[in-house]
Amino acid sequence: MTGLTPSPAPLAGALILAAGRGERMRPLTDQCPKPLLRVQGKPLMEWTAEALARGGCARVAVNTAWLEERISAYFGDQFRLESPESNHGQLSFSYSPEGRDFGRALETLGGVCRALPLLDDPFWVVAGDVFMPEFAFTQAAVARFAASGMLAHLWLVPNPPHKSQGDFAIAADGLALDEPRHTFSTVALYRRALFEPPWCEIPYGNPRGVAAPLAPLLRRAIAGGRVSAELYNGPWTDVGTPERLAALQNDAFSHLTHP
Repeated sequence: MTGLTPSPAPLAGALILAAGRGERMRPLTDQCPKPLLRVQGKPLMEWTAEALARGGCARVAVNTAWLEERISAYFGDQFRLESPESNHGQLSFSYSPEGRDFGRALETLGGVCRALPLLDDPFWVVAGDVFMPEFAFTQAAVARFAASGMLAHLWLVPNPPHKSQGDFAIAADGLALDEPRHTFSTVALYRRALFEPPWCEIPYGNPRGVAAPLAPLLRRAIAGGRVSAELYNGPWTDVGTPERLAALQNDAFSHLTHP
């Protein structure tokens, strides 16, 4: 087993989850990792990278497994952004290659724990297969979260047509509730302490490659009153099927990204 690819620059401010196989997207993902499937001319994950850059995040870590060499080949260590809104800046990329190190993806919690050595405290996490180009990854949000004493802050969205039951809810005081009212967008801010005892038993850096889902950990922290949340009403799509991908290509959706 080899170690993590070292970051060429200071530690990343965000983790993009990009390790999944994308079974529901087959055959499109047989030869292309889902984060590189194109939406309106560029890969899904590039939309996310540009949104992070607009918010002032200069360094990104990516966990990979399925066809992972294609993701690192596309973005490299320094990726120049093409969007004028990103001020033609660059993002530094580092990688947590779960496929190379363990031969499989580690699920969300296992992947985050594995990538911790590449991340700041606090740090953003977002899935590489969600399309939400207007989301603002702001430094103000990071500052509010860092001062809050919470272990996690989740962005929830109204339940999409394909998912009638949500994941979590929001109390009047802004705390997250373990009630299936809204869908978890995958976007969140986390403190490193959430991934340490007593909340999480996976050792730092996940050296054995433990695969584990994130939801049980979040529910424990929610029960402890340590997770806050807010509702995001902007454009959001979980690009989980070829039909949803095709819908995003339709001209009827172009106003979401080109007002």
